[in-house]
Amino acid sequence: MAEEHVAPPVRRGLGGWLLIAMPYIWLLIFFLAPFLIVFKISLSQVAIAIPPYVPTFDLSEGWQAFTDGLGELSLENYVWLTEDALYWKSYLSSVTIAAVSTFLTLLIGYPIAYGMARAPQSLRPTLLMLVILPFWTSFLIRVYAWIGILKNEGLLNQLLLSLGLINEPLVILNTNIAVYIGIVYSYLPFLVLPLYASLERLDGSLLEAAEDLGCPPWKAFWKITVPLSLPGIIAGCFLVFIPAVGEFVIPDLLGGSNTLMIGKTLWVEFFNNRDWPVSSAVAVILLLILVIPIVLFQNQQQKMSEKEG
Repeated sequence: MAEEHVAPPVRRGLGGWLLIAMPYIWLLIFFLAPFLIVFKISLSQVAIAIPPYVPTFDLSEGWQAFTDGLGELSLENYVWLTEDALYWKSYLSSVTIAAVSTFLTLLIGYPIAYGMARAPQSLRPTLLMLVILPFWTSFLIRVYAWIGILKNEGLLNQLLLSLGLINEPLVILNTNIAVYIGIVYSYLPFLVLPLYASLERLDGSLLEAAEDLGCPPWKAFWKITVPLSLPGIIAGCFLVFIPAVGEFVIPDLLGGSNTLMIGKTLWVEFFNNRDWPVSSAVAVILLLILVIPIVLFQNQQQKMSEKEG
């Protein structure tokens, strides 16, 4: 009986370990460290000082001053957020607007990505460039352009009036509808690009085989194309939903006074009220709302892949 040859363990040099450690170092410096600073501020109390909160830690004052400062930290700001209806309504409104906007973006973006993936090979670079083209203009300028389009005397109302489709201007600006339009327009490329990448890699022979077996095109689309493009759908939806929840510019410029989004609430607390502890608590909870579902989803996907394996 032949002896089995066991492969020797892989030995990584210093360069290999540094290559593996770089993503973790990046997350530590640019994510974990700022998060811990914000979390510490959220446990502080507002004060008329620079910075506008206490306690502040100065290592030159000694270990005793540091431990005394730790004793002053509390969860008072988080309790305040649960007692004031403005904050939980802002969270709920932000999640709702972001979810509806993501769904609308998917409805518009999927046909665009599908058409790009099925276009002739020579046209695909041009179509891809047209999707990326809005990024060449400032985000703020593009949002301001929608003000000129959606206002009562704007281009949209003038067009509808000239065509005789309406008798008086539609009130769109300063409403949630304008916010949906702004988010869908601004984040549409973020959904189209990962979807296009998934659909372009789709094996066309699977659709041909389904057609040969008598499967109608619409059924083949739902049974083959949509499931195989699911990774692109999920990635695109995350790329739209996550920034849309904390969006500030679009609801501030296109939304009205009744448009509640956590980004606007955070801006008011931080810059107008100068209440850094409360605004930091708002930011921490917003981050948890976004991170926890993603982590749970990734764990579920990993368990499913292990079962399939």
